[in-house]
Amino acid sequence: MHMSSNDIIEAHYSSRDLAADQLDNAEWAKSQPVTITHYWSGAEAPLGRQAEARLIWTKEALHVRYICNQAEPLVVSAIPQTAKKTIGLWDRDVCEIFLAPDPSVPERYLEFEAAPTGEWIDLAIHVTPEKRETDWEFHSGMTAAARIEKNRVLIAMRLPWDHWIHKPQKGERWRANLFRCVGDGTTRGYLAWQPTRTPEPSFHVPQVFGWLQFA
Repeated sequence: MHMSSNDIIEAHYSSRDLAADQLDNAEWAKSQPVTITHYWSGAEAPLGRQAEARLIWTKEALHVRYICNQAEPLVVSAIPQTAKKTIGLWDRDVCEIFLAPDPSVPERYLEFEAAPTGEWIDLAIHVTPEKRETDWEFHSGMTAAARIEKNRVLIAMRLPWDHWIHKPQKGERWRANLFRCVGDGTTRGYLAWQPTRTPEPSFHVPQVFGWLQFA
């Protein structure tokens, strides 16, 4: 399949593992930034809603960090809980990554989300022509962390390798997409690294996933 630099995320390899809350670790600067600048529709989002993501992989886990421009009030839970997954997290401000470790079956993928509060959720998804099946009991062992600053939010996830998400080999490629939800009501924005271009906002379109390359 043809690949261009516009649809490839390069994950930087680090010999040292990170904790989710190591938002300022020097390893992040060695990873190439991936910009999330457009809505799901393909229309460009305003600068105040755009974000960048960087990915690192180690012997133990995949790490994702988002730096999000924040030019509007946060839409977050007043009483966040981080001890377990938060169902419905996608209705508030959140960053997401969808991963299909088997690129031959992109319709089977894993969904990971984290919010500015540090709340998180992990799900296993199977999209069929008839419906979308969700494994709500999926447990990846993911951890998340976040920090709210003036005019920006940092969000990170640590996704450990296991039987669901196998440790890759150098040069391996998976299918993936990155998203950000921001705002509320009629002005809510649904940003996608690879726009899904559905009639209504939807991220669950595996056929438009880009590529994650383990460098």
